[in-house]
Amino acid sequence: MKVLANDGISKSGIEALEKGGFEVITTTVAQEQLINYINEKQITVLLVRSATTVRKDLIDACPSLKIIGRGGVGMDNIDVAYAREKGLHVINTPAASSHSVAELVFGHFYGLARFLHNSNREMPLEGDTNFGKLKKAYAKGVELKGKTLGVLGFGRIGQATAKVALGAGMKVVAFDPFLDKANLELEFFDGQKVNFEIKTISKEEVLKQSDFITLHVPAQKDYVIDEAEFNMMKDGVILANAARGGVVNEIALVKAIEKGKVAGAALDVFEKEPKPEIQLLMNSGLSLTPHTGAATNEAQDRIGTELASQIISILN
Repeated sequence: MKVLANDGISKSGIEALEKGGFEVITTTVAQEQLINYINEKQITVLLVRSATTVRKDLIDACPSLKIIGRGGVGMDNIDVAYAREKGLHVINTPAASSHSVAELVFGHFYGLARFLHNSNREMPLEGDTNFGKLKKAYAKGVELKGKTLGVLGFGRIGQATAKVALGAGMKVVAFDPFLDKANLELEFFDGQKVNFEIKTISKEEVLKQSDFITLHVPAQKDYVIDEAEFNMMKDGVILANAARGGVVNEIALVKAIEKGKVAGAALDVFEKEPKPEIQLLMNSGLSLTPHTGAATNEAQDRIGTELASQIISILN
């Protein structure tokens, strides 16, 4: 049986699948050529990340497919319900990349809190001529320790991010419409463990209380953060979106930065991905990454081996 990993798969995932008797193809096939390729090669398993979409037309046109797999959490790029109606297995790896996303969020938070995103741009240009000026410009950083992190969406990734915050000495408040509380276990290098119970509160209270806010919600019809939500926040709040493009109103975000309501924001995802608006790319109040939340070697290894395990279990 053949597996097409159209958006790539880790070496560990390939090895696990080959050991299970599968032929793994890592050719990246263009979206418009995908149906023909799957039928010509008689592909049994199609693995994607976020670049490839799997819609009804492909599902109907490719009778050889038995499994559609998403390396990651969200499956907005797959018509999941329709595929399952047609008898296909749809799998993903919801836990494999949680900590990687959490660390990226905090990389942005620490950078924004100390102006690293701008300092790293300006030091190569002016560090030898305006050192004192730059030092003064970036001398009013803030510490994360003792601050409050608000988490919107308290599933696996939200909880992983909360654990990093607790380890950094932050208070955590969270909102999730489907969860009343969560028990978080922090495990340290020497085997010690500490447990925290976080009870969720209203979205409005999270927005009002938080010094830092991170979103970990699925794509949805309306903005989760729009002008009204920005108005509820503390002045000088720092925000991160490593969830989905379109959950934050980017126009309202830019306005909130210009007004000083938002001191800085991190975006790993964008409404018009893969061509973000130029006003975002050029905004000095934004710390930006190109949708790399899950892009660590460790996460990709976990994703690959977890997908392989699920595929082997289903088909063997």
